[in-house]
Amino acid sequence: MERHSARRPFGAAFPMADVPSGSSSFTDFLRVAAPRLLPNGRPTPHGVAAEQAGLPHGTTIVALTFRGGVVIAGDRRATSGSMISQRDVKKVYITDDYSAIGISGTVGIAVELARLFAVELQHYEKIEGVPLTLDGKAKRLATMVKSNLDNAMNGLIALPLFVGYDLDAAEADRGGRIISYDPVGGFYDETPTGYEAVGSGSVFAKTALKKLYDRDADRDAAVRAAVESLFDAADEDTGTGGPDLFRKIYPMVVTITAEGAEPIPDEDVASVVEAVVAARHERPGG
Repeated sequence: MERHSARRPFGAAFPMADVPSGSSSFTDFLRVAAPRLLPNGRPTPHGVAAEQAGLPHGTTIVALTFRGGVVIAGDRRATSGSMISQRDVKKVYITDDYSAIGISGTVGIAVELARLFAVELQHYEKIEGVPLTLDGKAKRLATMVKSNLDNAMNGLIALPLFVGYDLDAAEADRGGRIISYDPVGGFYDETPTGYEAVGSGSVFAKTALKKLYDRDADRDAAVRAAVESLFDAADEDTGTGGPDLFRKIYPMVVTITAEGAEPIPDEDVASVVEAVVAARHERPGG
């Protein structure tokens, strides 16, 4: 005798009536339909830091504006306590045509946050028919960061660095924007300064950028400055991975201009790294 599974229709499985009225947020939908799929949707042990639990921890991310856009870059190392857990972690994600985020903190949660944010932006555009403004994107990401507060209080912190090109900028060649976040969802426009860094090597990266940053630099010079700052961070911080010339593992670099977000190919980053290394042979201190 043939048996048929008694499956509910798709709509019946997800209580849309409970989603806040007028919400175009995919995160709001998941919070009602499948909260376990959210980064903070699973119970975590209290009082156990990510390092104590042996969870991979990722650093360091840098971003800086240039004439015509913004660049974001990240090293590739993840650590578990004093051990290197992975050498080629992806920490920079393009989230839509004109934005990207770099992730630091507990890798698993941070990666979920980055991917969910990309879906959030796609969902909004499909529902509303227009993309979010850059300020709207920054606010949506702030809400998602805040939703991870319980995990953050237990040591499972995940902080993004958000960058984008503002199509509504008064000056077209000054459209690059940088937004940083704190664990409770506060967000801060770092564009007036022109550069920012997050992660365990951020202090050293920002110190380097303070000397290297040029607001009138072109794209290539900005990429060079980003790679230099990561090199300096790796020189001082054990959690930050320097370029691995033997394994051909280089920083991830993305630029965003009026033409959109573009990842820099590994072979181009390798050329920049080789130039930095050659220069450090002459001046080890940078």
